Amino acid sequence: MDNTALKENRGDATCKGVGFLLFSIIIVSAQNVGIKWLGGDYPVLEVVVLRSITTVPLALLLYRGEGNRGIPRTKVPGMQLLRGILLFFSYTTFMMGLVALPLAQTESIRFLGPLVITMLSVILLGEKVSLRRWIALLLGLFGVLIVIQPGSGNYNSGSVFILLHILFYGLTIIVTRKMKTTENSASTAFFSSLVYLLGSLIVVPVTLIVGSLPDANRSIAFLFQPWAMPGLQDAAIMCSLGVIWAAWSYSMARAYSLAEASKLAGFEYFSLPISALWGFLLWSEIPSSGTITGSAIILACGLYGMSLDRKSEKSAKIG
Repeated sequence: MDNTALKENRGDATCKGVGFLLFSIIIVSAQNVGIKWLGGDYPVLEVVVLRSITTVPLALLLYRGEGNRGIPRTKVPGMQLLRGILLFFSYTTFMMGLVALPLAQTESIRFLGPLVITMLSVILLGEKVSLRRWIALLLGLFGVLIVIQPGSGNYNSGSVFILLHILFYGLTIIVTRKMKTTENSASTAFFSSLVYLLGSLIVVPVTLIVGSLPDANRSIAFLFQPWAMPGLQDAAIMCSLGVIWAAWSYSMARAYSLAEASKLAGFEYFSLPISALWGFLLWSEIPSSGTITGSAIILACGLYGMSLDRKSEKSAKIG
């Protein structure tokens, strides 16, 4: 295969990766609405367990849908275990932060993700990023600080859990990239779901022993809240989260196995307008001036970073 054909194949893979990532962002916004809708009436791990029970068989169906037979197997069980653990902590901390913050502010803080993913991709994967791209990402970090407003009266401690979620998510992406040559997306989604369920069942007894903490902030209270029998509607929402997560896990794994993490990172910004729209339509949430200003800076930096990627790709094709 000549260099031109190779570059074209890489370009096609990147486009497909972007498509899978955008699809995962759209469907995961519905998940966030479901979590917000439950409003912390149930402990976070109850939601996680019921969601995971739904997800495991669905992930198996995805595996069979790709033409595979039997039970999924893996050549790197340690990496699959690590990825599942990272996703467990990523999703749990995200839900803990989400119940305490408006949707638009939550997504604005999550925009720190591309910076974390890019940093980790350089440190752990050896991917190359230009100086101008680093400057754009660091300016984006400044925008995140405007959104969070640490030290001000508008600061919400739920932001800490979103930041923890970003770190765990970034590490998940790196592990996913590491496994791209040995694992397929469907088997990865299955093992992640299985580890997720087992992790939830291990942690649940600890929260039950500690008991409820009514005087704690909303995020911590969400973790230790007493279990309750959900009504039909709430149970349906929890189970639907499993359907959404199975589709998201597959799409995200597929996206980052097709394209470089640093090239996909900027497209994560697409989640902001979707979340802001959901927040306004369902809860009449109007973003604060800090959220709007910080988000504008972050979006501008993200668009600039993507323009740098397009220029570098054009130069490579010309060369």
